Amino acid sequence: MALSKSRKPMISLKSGLFTTLFFVVLFTIPALLLLHTPPTSLCTSFSSYTKTFTGDLRYAEFSWNRLKFSKQEPPLERMKIAVFSRKWPSGASPGGMERHAETLHTALASRGHQVHIFTSPPTDDSGPTSSSEESNPPTNLSPHVHYHEGEPGRWSYNKAWEQYEEEQKTGPFDVVHSESVALPYWRARDVPNLAVSWHGIALESVHSNIYQDLVRNPKEKMTPGFNMTIHEVIPKVLDEIRFFKHYAHHIAISDSCGEMLRDVYQIPNKRVHVIVNGVDENDFKQDLESGKKFKANIGIPKNASLVLGVAGRLVKDKGHPLLYEAFSKLMENHPNVYLVVAGSGPWQNRYKDLGSQVITLGSMKPDQLGGFYNAIDIFVNPTLRPQGLDLTLMEAMMSGKPVMASRFPSIKGTIIVDEEYGFMFSPNVESLKETLDVVVAEGSKRLAQRGKACREFAASMFTATKMALAYERLFLCIKNNAFCRYP
Repeated sequence: MALSKSRKPMISLKSGLFTTLFFVVLFTIPALLLLHTPPTSLCTSFSSYTKTFTGDLRYAEFSWNRLKFSKQEPPLERMKIAVFSRKWPSGASPGGMERHAETLHTALASRGHQVHIFTSPPTDDSGPTSSSEESNPPTNLSPHVHYHEGEPGRWSYNKAWEQYEEEQKTGPFDVVHSESVALPYWRARDVPNLAVSWHGIALESVHSNIYQDLVRNPKEKMTPGFNMTIHEVIPKVLDEIRFFKHYAHHIAISDSCGEMLRDVYQIPNKRVHVIVNGVDENDFKQDLESGKKFKANIGIPKNASLVLGVAGRLVKDKGHPLLYEAFSKLMENHPNVYLVVAGSGPWQNRYKDLGSQVITLGSMKPDQLGGFYNAIDIFVNPTLRPQGLDLTLMEAMMSGKPVMASRFPSIKGTIIVDEEYGFMFSPNVESLKETLDVVVAEGSKRLAQRGKACREFAASMFTATKMALAYERLFLCIKNNAFCRYP
């Protein structure tokens, strides 16, 4: 009997398709993102970044934060606003999306709008557990928070929708706001006055997965988890492109995300609006005295030549493997340079292993971060996640500090729009280490000058007031087309 030669198993058609799609995304999406990143040469100062515009706001393809809105003038009309948010801040360290929702809608309520939040039960004892109760006494200057029944922190859009319909019986809502997919498209598609804010889309997460895998040691094999993630995320991008059109209005929180929604997700221009997140200007300001006290309290010696800071979740996708390696190399030649780490996660104990030049603070409440930012000379954000925009960058700039960040389109096109505001590096150890060397050589005095420029720019773009006024005008435009005309 003739023996057939053994052959290597053939790759399935499905697997081949995924592989092809992967490499298409790998090489085309980063190029697309970079092509659509606004060049820094166009933005040489904060004043030149302010936009002169006349016309229908629905066709504005730039961030509404660049427009002038007056906080002294009352709203053109008071509105009744419904907000669907998976969570509402209740613990000591809320996430970025929760903080954004609370900052935005508290500011809108303070301007006299009637804001109703529909969200999941709180995860601690600071709030009520019954859907009939609210987190704060109902007033005209604070949001009315409606917790649906169920397990703490577990979101049920059906239960929230029931509460929404019940509240609507007392009077229709002028606009409905969904924080990402808190309200799925099959519910949202029949709501013509709905706007959804995207804090990250699947197309951006492909970019993120690529950079996270590049951190892997070349000798290490690609993890099955990463392989599976890539195979899952590409169909998810396709699904998003198909169902995003069912949302009436889309709010992108970065200029690059707005470009992707228009160019790749095929959303018409008049339905895509860029409004960058903002932070409370009362919480984040330049205060040299509080910075000195904070440094003394955490044990930074007076002979420290430079203090770097990083804040947030201490996990891989926030870039901590990069910063850990780069700073450990920096320490070899710079014994008086310190790194202050605010946050918790798996990398907290690893940072402690680096010795006395690294000070780990653990999780910090939002009201404690002001002292942290004022104590450092420059803020470092080595994130491997291009999606969304970390509030920490805006908080640091509002506190008068320059920033160092990964060279991603969202950050380059919206945050570090001028070289004076800080430094960008490729998301790898070598590039970060080179940038750290440049920063150390520049010194704290020059960094302080950069910080003043950052403060001026951030105060014009990233305040809670500016964000709320932009959202207010968009919501008015959704309610009545007459308000779409600017100025």
